[in-house]
Amino acid sequence: MDMEYVKEQLKNLLAIDSPSGYTKEATDYLLKEFEKLGFHAYRTVKGGVIAEIGGEDENNAVFLEAHVDTLGAMVTQIKGNGCLQICPVGGIDANSAEGETVRIRTRSGKMFDGTCQLCNASVHVNGKYADTPRKYDVMEVVVDEKVFTKEETEALGIAVGDFVCFEPRTVITESGYIKSRFLDDKLSAAILLGYAKHIREDNVVPERKIYMHMTVYEEVGHGGSASIPEGVTEVLSVDMGCVGEGLACREHQVSICAKDSKGPYNYEVVSNLIEAAKRAGADYAVDVYPHYGSDAEAALTAGYDVRHGLIGAGVYASHGYERSHVDGAKNTLLLLKEYLG
Repeated sequence: MDMEYVKEQLKNLLAIDSPSGYTKEATDYLLKEFEKLGFHAYRTVKGGVIAEIGGEDENNAVFLEAHVDTLGAMVTQIKGNGCLQICPVGGIDANSAEGETVRIRTRSGKMFDGTCQLCNASVHVNGKYADTPRKYDVMEVVVDEKVFTKEETEALGIAVGDFVCFEPRTVITESGYIKSRFLDDKLSAAILLGYAKHIREDNVVPERKIYMHMTVYEEVGHGGSASIPEGVTEVLSVDMGCVGEGLACREHQVSICAKDSKGPYNYEVVSNLIEAAKRAGADYAVDVYPHYGSDAEAALTAGYDVRHGLIGAGVYASHGYERSHVDGAKNTLLLLKEYLG
Protein backbone atom coordinates (compact mmCIF):
# COMPACT_ATOMS: atom_id res chain seq x y z
CA MET A 1 0.00 0.00 0.00
CA ASP A 2 1.32 3.43 -1.00
CA MET A 3 1.15 5.34 2.29
CA GLU A 4 2.92 8.36 0.82
CA TYR A 5 0.07 8.64 -1.66
CA VAL A 6 -2.46 8.40 1.16
CA LYS A 7 -0.71 11.17 3.10
CA GLU A 8 -0.51 13.36 -0.01
CA GLN A 9 -4.22 12.88 -0.74
CA LEU A 10 -5.08 13.60 2.88
CA LYS A 11 -3.20 16.91 2.87
CA ASN A 12 -4.76 17.89 -0.46
CA LEU A 13 -8.29 17.12 0.72
CA LEU A 14 -7.84 18.87 4.06
CA ALA A 15 -6.70 22.01 2.23
CA ILE A 16 -10.10 22.23 0.47
CA ASP A 17 -12.89 23.89 2.47
CA SER A 18 -15.95 21.63 2.43
CA PRO A 19 -18.46 22.14 5.24
CA SER A 20 -21.74 20.27 4.69
CA GLY A 21 -23.57 22.07 1.89
CA TYR A 22 -20.42 23.66 0.39
CA THR A 23 -18.56 20.69 -1.07
CA LYS A 24 -18.29 21.13 -4.85
CA GLU A 25 -14.57 22.01 -4.81
CA ALA A 26 -13.81 18.81 -2.87
CA THR A 27 -15.91 16.64 -5.17
CA ASP A 28 -14.38 18.26 -8.26
CA TYR A 29 -11.01 17.21 -6.87
CA LEU A 30 -12.20 13.63 -6.25
CA LEU A 31 -13.61 13.27 -9.76
CA LYS A 32 -10.21 14.25 -11.19
CA GLU A 33 -8.34 11.86 -8.89
CA PHE A 34 -10.53 8.90 -9.80
CA GLU A 35 -10.04 9.78 -13.47
CA LYS A 36 -6.25 9.82 -12.97
CA LEU A 37 -6.49 6.37 -11.40
CA GLY A 38 -8.50 5.11 -14.38
CA PHE A 39 -11.89 4.61 -12.71
CA HIS A 40 -15.26 5.79 -13.94
CA ALA A 41 -16.73 8.21 -11.42
CA TYR A 42 -19.71 10.51 -11.45
CA ARG A 43 -21.42 13.11 -9.31
CA THR A 44 -24.79 12.22 -7.85
CA VAL A 45 -27.73 14.62 -8.02
CA LYS A 46 -27.24 15.18 -4.29
CA GLY A 47 -23.62 16.17 -4.88
CA GLY A 48 -21.57 13.16 -3.75
CA VAL A 49 -19.14 11.17 -5.89
CA ILE A 50 -19.57 7.49 -6.80
CA ALA A 51 -16.70 5.53 -8.39
CA GLU A 52 -16.97 2.07 -9.91
CA ILE A 53 -13.94 0.11 -8.72
CA GLY A 54 -14.76 -3.24 -10.32
CA GLY A 55 -14.96 -6.80 -9.06
CA GLU A 56 -16.61 -10.11 -9.93
CA ASP A 57 -19.98 -10.62 -8.21
CA GLU A 58 -22.25 -7.78 -9.35
CA ASN A 59 -25.25 -9.16 -7.42
CA ASN A 60 -23.46 -9.08 -4.07
CA ALA A 61 -21.73 -5.73 -4.40
CA VAL A 62 -20.15 -3.68 -1.61
CA PHE A 63 -20.73 0.04 -1.24
CA LEU A 64 -17.77 1.65 0.54
CA GLU A 65 -18.62 5.05 1.97
CA ALA A 66 -16.52 7.88 3.35
CA HIS A 67 -17.54 11.51 3.63
CA VAL A 68 -15.73 14.66 2.55
CA ASP A 69 -18.12 17.13 4.13
CA THR A 70 -16.86 18.62 7.38
CA LEU A 71 -18.02 20.70 10.28
CA GLY A 72 -18.30 24.45 9.78
CA ALA A 73 -20.59 27.38 10.39
CA MET A 74 -22.91 29.82 8.64
CA VAL A 75 -23.51 33.54 9.04
CA THR A 76 -26.87 34.21 10.71
CA GLN A 77 -26.54 37.94 11.35
CA ILE A 78 -24.24 40.86 10.65
CA LYS A 79 -23.99 42.65 13.97
CA GLY A 80 -23.95 46.37 14.57
CA ASN A 81 -20.21 46.26 15.33
CA GLY A 82 -19.45 44.68 11.93
CA CYS A 83 -18.78 41.22 13.38
CA LEU A 84 -20.70 38.10 12.38
CA GLN A 85 -23.13 36.04 14.40
CA ILE A 86 -22.84 32.40 13.33
CA CYS A 87 -24.54 29.05 13.87
CA PRO A 88 -22.80 25.67 13.59
CA VAL A 89 -23.01 23.39 10.55
CA GLY A 90 -22.73 19.92 12.05
CA GLY A 91 -21.55 19.27 15.58
CA ILE A 92 -18.75 21.77 16.11
CA ASP A 93 -18.89 22.86 19.73
CA ALA A 94 -18.46 26.54 20.57
CA ASN A 95 -15.67 25.68 23.04
CA SER A 96 -13.72 24.08 20.20
CA ALA A 97 -14.46 26.89 17.73
CA GLU A 98 -13.14 29.67 19.95
CA GLY A 99 -9.92 31.29 18.79
CA GLU A 100 -9.87 29.53 15.42
CA THR A 101 -8.94 31.19 12.14
CA VAL A 102 -11.81 31.04 9.66
CA ARG A 103 -12.57 31.89 6.04
CA ILE A 104 -15.87 33.53 5.10
CA ARG A 105 -16.94 32.45 1.62
CA THR A 106 -19.47 34.74 -0.03
CA ARG A 107 -21.92 33.73 -2.75
CA SER A 108 -20.21 36.13 -5.16
CA GLY A 109 -17.00 34.12 -4.84
CA LYS A 110 -15.10 36.51 -2.59
CA MET A 111 -13.31 35.18 0.50
CA PHE A 112 -12.42 36.98 3.70
CA ASP A 113 -10.38 35.90 6.71
CA GLY A 114 -11.51 36.19 10.29
CA THR A 115 -11.34 34.73 13.78
CA CYS A 116 -14.05 33.08 15.86
CA GLN A 117 -13.96 34.71 19.29
CA LEU A 118 -15.93 35.17 22.47
CA CYS A 119 -17.72 38.51 22.35
CA ASN A 120 -15.55 41.07 24.18
CA ALA A 121 -12.64 38.64 24.04
CA SER A 122 -9.95 40.70 25.79
CA VAL A 123 -9.18 39.32 29.23
CA HIS A 124 -7.89 42.74 30.33
CA VAL A 125 -11.28 44.25 29.52
CA ASN A 126 -13.84 41.53 30.21
CA GLY A 127 -13.95 40.63 33.89
CA LYS A 128 -16.36 37.77 33.19
CA TYR A 129 -14.21 36.15 30.48
CA ALA A 130 -13.48 32.94 32.40
CA ASP A 131 -17.02 32.64 33.80
CA THR A 132 -18.88 32.89 30.46
CA PRO A 133 -20.22 29.56 29.15
CA ARG A 134 -19.16 29.20 25.53
CA LYS A 135 -22.25 29.15 23.33
CA TYR A 136 -22.73 30.53 19.85
CA ASP A 137 -25.00 33.32 21.05
CA VAL A 138 -22.02 34.84 22.91
CA MET A 139 -19.52 34.16 20.11
CA GLU A 140 -18.77 36.16 16.98
CA VAL A 141 -16.50 36.13 13.94
CA VAL A 142 -14.22 39.16 13.85
CA VAL A 143 -13.62 39.94 10.16
CA ASP A 144 -10.04 40.76 9.18
CA GLU A 145 -11.03 43.90 7.33
CA LYS A 146 -11.35 47.53 8.44
CA VAL A 147 -15.02 47.28 9.37
CA PHE A 148 -16.74 48.59 12.49
CA THR A 149 -20.40 48.72 11.46
CA LYS A 150 -22.99 46.44 9.91
CA GLU A 151 -23.05 48.60 6.78
CA GLU A 152 -19.28 48.42 6.28
CA THR A 153 -19.31 44.61 6.50
CA GLU A 154 -22.28 44.38 4.11
CA ALA A 155 -20.38 46.59 1.66
CA LEU A 156 -17.72 43.85 1.44
CA GLY A 157 -20.38 41.50 0.06
CA ILE A 158 -20.72 39.37 3.21
CA ALA A 159 -24.32 38.30 3.83
CA VAL A 160 -26.49 36.03 5.93
CA GLY A 161 -26.18 32.46 4.64
CA ASP A 162 -22.48 32.70 3.78
CA PHE A 163 -20.38 29.73 4.86
CA VAL A 164 -17.70 30.04 7.53
CA CYS A 165 -14.87 27.51 7.09
CA PHE A 166 -12.41 26.65 9.85
CA GLU A 167 -8.68 26.37 9.23
CA PRO A 168 -7.69 22.66 9.57
CA ARG A 169 -4.11 23.31 10.83
CA THR A 170 -2.74 20.06 9.36
CA VAL A 171 0.51 18.62 10.73
CA ILE A 172 2.09 15.19 10.12
CA THR A 173 4.91 14.58 12.58
CA GLU A 174 8.11 12.63 11.96
CA SER A 175 6.79 9.99 14.37
CA GLY A 176 3.74 9.45 12.16
CA TYR A 177 1.06 11.32 14.10
CA ILE A 178 -1.50 13.13 11.99
CA LYS A 179 -3.01 16.22 13.62
CA SER A 180 -5.73 18.26 11.97
CA ARG A 181 -9.33 19.27 12.05
CA PHE A 182 -11.56 17.17 9.82
CA LEU A 183 -9.67 13.87 9.90
CA ASP A 184 -13.32 12.91 10.34
CA ASP A 185 -13.60 11.94 7.60
CA LYS A 186 -11.04 13.10 5.08
CA LEU A 187 -8.55 10.57 6.44
CA SER A 188 -10.93 7.80 5.35
CA ALA A 189 -11.45 9.43 1.94
CA ALA A 190 -7.67 9.40 1.47
CA ILE A 191 -7.55 5.77 2.61
CA LEU A 192 -10.17 4.79 0.02
CA LEU A 193 -8.21 6.59 -2.70
CA GLY A 194 -5.17 4.59 -1.57
CA TYR A 195 -7.16 1.37 -1.80
CA ALA A 196 -8.37 2.30 -5.29
CA LYS A 197 -4.75 2.96 -6.33
CA HIS A 198 -3.79 -0.50 -5.03
CA ILE A 199 -6.62 -2.11 -7.03
CA ARG A 200 -5.52 -0.42 -10.23
CA GLU A 201 -1.74 -0.70 -9.98
CA ASP A 202 -1.67 -4.27 -8.64
CA ASN A 203 -4.34 -5.47 -11.10
CA VAL A 204 -6.57 -6.76 -8.30
CA VAL A 205 -10.02 -8.14 -9.14
CA PRO A 206 -12.05 -8.21 -5.89
CA GLU A 207 -14.42 -11.13 -5.26
CA ARG A 208 -17.41 -8.76 -5.11
CA LYS A 209 -18.05 -5.67 -7.18
CA ILE A 210 -17.01 -2.56 -5.30
CA TYR A 211 -18.36 0.97 -5.46
CA MET A 212 -16.95 3.91 -3.55
CA HIS A 213 -19.28 6.69 -2.45
CA MET A 214 -17.79 9.95 -1.15
CA THR A 215 -20.76 11.54 0.57
CA VAL A 216 -21.33 15.24 1.27
CA TYR A 217 -24.00 15.48 3.99
CA GLU A 218 -22.84 13.00 6.63
CA GLU A 219 -22.22 15.63 9.29
CA VAL A 220 -25.88 16.67 9.14
CA GLY A 221 -27.21 13.11 9.11
CA HIS A 222 -28.27 12.15 5.58
CA GLY A 223 -25.07 11.66 3.57
CA GLY A 224 -25.58 7.96 2.81
CA SER A 225 -29.36 8.01 2.51
CA ALA A 226 -29.46 7.85 -1.31
CA SER A 227 -27.76 6.74 -4.53
CA ILE A 228 -27.01 3.07 -3.75
CA PRO A 229 -26.59 1.22 -7.08
CA GLU A 230 -28.50 -1.92 -8.02
CA GLY A 231 -26.86 -5.14 -6.84
CA VAL A 232 -25.42 -3.69 -3.61
CA THR A 233 -26.08 -5.95 -0.61
CA GLU A 234 -23.62 -4.42 1.84
CA VAL A 235 -22.80 -0.85 2.88
CA LEU A 236 -19.51 -0.41 4.72
CA SER A 237 -18.83 3.02 6.17
CA VAL A 238 -15.15 3.87 6.45
CA ASP A 239 -15.24 6.66 8.99
CA MET A 240 -13.26 7.58 12.09
CA GLY A 241 -12.73 5.10 14.89
CA CYS A 242 -13.50 6.61 18.30
CA VAL A 243 -10.65 7.01 20.80
CA GLY A 244 -11.42 7.95 24.40
CA GLU A 245 -12.07 6.74 27.93
CA GLY A 246 -13.87 3.40 28.09
CA LEU A 247 -12.91 2.41 24.53
CA ALA A 248 -10.16 0.04 23.44
CA CYS A 249 -9.13 1.70 20.16
CA ARG A 250 -6.01 3.84 19.84
CA GLU A 251 -4.87 6.07 16.98
CA HIS A 252 -2.52 3.36 15.67
CA GLN A 253 -5.33 0.83 15.16
CA VAL A 254 -8.30 0.19 12.92
CA SER A 255 -11.55 0.24 14.81
CA ILE A 256 -14.42 -2.16 14.12
CA CYS A 257 -17.68 -0.82 15.51
CA ALA A 258 -20.15 -3.37 16.87
CA LYS A 259 -22.80 -0.85 17.94
CA ASP A 260 -23.28 2.90 18.16
CA SER A 261 -26.03 5.26 19.34
CA LYS A 262 -28.38 4.11 16.56
CA GLY A 263 -28.03 0.39 17.32
CA PRO A 264 -25.96 -2.69 16.46
CA TYR A 265 -24.29 -3.20 13.11
CA ASN A 266 -24.95 -6.36 11.11
CA TYR A 267 -23.69 -9.31 13.14
CA GLU A 268 -22.36 -11.22 10.13
CA VAL A 269 -20.52 -8.19 8.75
CA VAL A 270 -18.92 -7.36 12.10
CA SER A 271 -17.86 -10.98 12.65
CA ASN A 272 -16.37 -11.23 9.15
CA LEU A 273 -14.48 -7.95 9.65
CA ILE A 274 -12.96 -9.29 12.87
CA GLU A 275 -11.86 -12.53 11.20
CA ALA A 276 -10.41 -10.61 8.24
CA ALA A 277 -8.43 -8.35 10.61
CA LYS A 278 -6.98 -11.42 12.31
CA ARG A 279 -6.01 -13.02 8.98
CA ALA A 280 -4.40 -9.80 7.76
CA GLY A 281 -2.42 -9.30 10.95
CA ALA A 282 -3.99 -5.87 11.31
CA ASP A 283 -3.84 -4.17 14.69
CA TYR A 284 -7.53 -3.71 15.48
CA ALA A 285 -10.00 -3.08 18.27
CA VAL A 286 -13.73 -3.75 18.59
CA ASP A 287 -15.74 -1.04 20.31
CA VAL A 288 -19.22 0.27 21.06
CA TYR A 289 -19.53 4.01 20.37
CA PRO A 290 -21.83 5.93 22.74
CA HIS A 291 -22.40 9.06 20.58
CA TYR A 292 -22.14 8.22 16.90
CA GLY A 293 -24.07 7.73 13.66
CA SER A 294 -22.79 6.77 10.21
CA ASP A 295 -23.56 6.87 6.51
CA ALA A 296 -24.30 3.13 6.64
CA GLU A 297 -27.07 3.71 9.16
CA ALA A 298 -28.45 6.56 7.06
CA ALA A 299 -28.86 4.04 4.23
CA LEU A 300 -30.89 1.70 6.44
CA THR A 301 -32.97 4.56 7.79
CA ALA A 302 -33.76 5.53 4.19
CA GLY A 303 -35.16 2.03 3.62
CA TYR A 304 -32.38 0.22 1.76
CA ASP A 305 -32.34 -3.55 2.28
CA VAL A 306 -28.61 -4.00 2.91
CA ARG A 307 -26.20 -5.34 5.51
CA HIS A 308 -24.08 -2.64 7.17
CA GLY A 309 -20.79 -2.17 8.96
CA LEU A 310 -18.45 0.54 10.20
CA ILE A 311 -14.65 0.66 10.42
CA GLY A 312 -12.05 3.42 10.57
CA ALA A 313 -8.65 4.50 11.74
CA GLY A 314 -8.60 5.58 15.38
CA VAL A 315 -9.10 9.33 15.83
CA TYR A 316 -8.75 11.16 19.15
CA ALA A 317 -10.51 14.45 20.06
CA SER A 318 -13.27 13.97 17.53
CA HIS A 319 -14.98 17.13 16.24
CA GLY A 320 -12.09 19.14 17.67
CA TYR A 321 -8.41 19.36 16.75
CA GLU A 322 -8.16 15.67 15.97
CA ARG A 323 -5.22 13.25 16.07
CA SER A 324 -4.58 9.93 14.34
CA HIS A 325 -1.51 8.02 13.18
CA VAL A 326 -0.20 6.70 9.88
CA ASP A 327 -0.35 3.20 11.36
CA GLY A 328 -4.11 3.58 11.88
CA ALA A 329 -4.51 4.31 8.17
CA LYS A 330 -2.22 1.41 7.29
CA ASN A 331 -4.17 -1.06 9.43
CA THR A 332 -7.44 0.14 7.88
CA LEU A 333 -6.01 -0.55 4.43
CA LEU A 334 -4.82 -4.00 5.52
CA LEU A 335 -8.33 -4.82 6.75
CA LEU A 336 -9.99 -3.57 3.56
CA LYS A 337 -7.58 -5.54 1.39
CA GLU A 338 -8.22 -8.80 3.25
CA TYR A 339 -11.96 -8.33 3.77
CA LEU A 340 -12.73 -7.47 0.15
CA GLY A 341 -10.57 -10.21 -1.32
